[in-house]
Amino acid sequence: MKVRTENGEKDIRAVWFEDGKVVMIDQRRLPHELVFVSFDRYEDVAESIRNMTTRGAPSIGATAAYGMCLAALSGCDLEEAAKVTKSARPTANDLFYAVDHMLNELSKGIDPIVAADAYAQSMVDKCTSIGEFGGPLIKDGFKVMTHCNAGALATVDVGTALAPIRKAKTDGKKFFVYASETRPRLQGMQLTAWELNQEGIDHAIIPDGSSGHFIREGVDIIIVGADRIAANGDFANKIGTFEKAVLAKEFGVPFYVAAPISTFDFNTPTGKDIVIENRSEEEVTMIGDVRISPVGSPALNPAFDMTPAKYVTGFITEKGILKPEEISKVRE
Repeated sequence: MKVRTENGEKDIRAVWFEDGKVVMIDQRRLPHELVFVSFDRYEDVAESIRNMTTRGAPSIGATAAYGMCLAALSGCDLEEAAKVTKSARPTANDLFYAVDHMLNELSKGIDPIVAADAYAQSMVDKCTSIGEFGGPLIKDGFKVMTHCNAGALATVDVGTALAPIRKAKTDGKKFFVYASETRPRLQGMQLTAWELNQEGIDHAIIPDGSSGHFIREGVDIIIVGADRIAANGDFANKIGTFEKAVLAKEFGVPFYVAAPISTFDFNTPTGKDIVIENRSEEEVTMIGDVRISPVGSPALNPAFDMTPAKYVTGFITEKGILKPEEISKVRE
């Protein structure tokens, strides 16, 4: 991803392996500071997933792969490391996919760094393909809406939902992006807007509750990411996605989900079987160290919601754009 620094523009990734450590952008510090943190214990890498130092399903997967790499290099019990890593967050399928992938690669005697680097690179390659397939969906003059952050920060590099947007920009198209703020952790406001700003893509941040207003006023396409996609095409994404999908169908706006095949969970029959993570109420009641709600008023904080497949126009994957009834074709 392109970032502007005091020393000029640089091209970096969200997470990588260097000098025996897992290095990543601390996404909790954006957009005000670009800070890098590093870890040499798999337990700390798992904690970085849990506390959302790193986030976004494909980036979580790559981070988990690097955590398993550390465990192997340190001679740790790999089954225990896998258990600890998988427990970091319950919803994103890429986390479980990556850990199982690494266990399989390591059982073959493949070098841990080579295996983890290859996994991370595969995510970048898949996202690039998602951009190639999805870019043509965005036409000159379009108004595009997205939700949460499904950009390079969430996917090691390039992005899922932002991949078609980046491709359209590279192709010289002129368009506008609505980035919803994404309460309660503000990933749309703080991360997606930061990425769009770095890339020079015309955009504006909108309150989550205003999505219906702008869709009715004229949105041409909605593209979101996903954390887990069930075998029937139901999918989980950041809380607030479901309502956008329903409104899109009401107003005839195409609604696309951009995700690599690793996000599909063919062992989960329907969206009703997806475990929805419930996070701390302080994420709702606090902004930083400041409480914004009345003391004594509890808060509910589901991190994701489930959107039924009937609201999805298509899934933009590295293998092409698929209708919900076609996703079984890519079963791995």
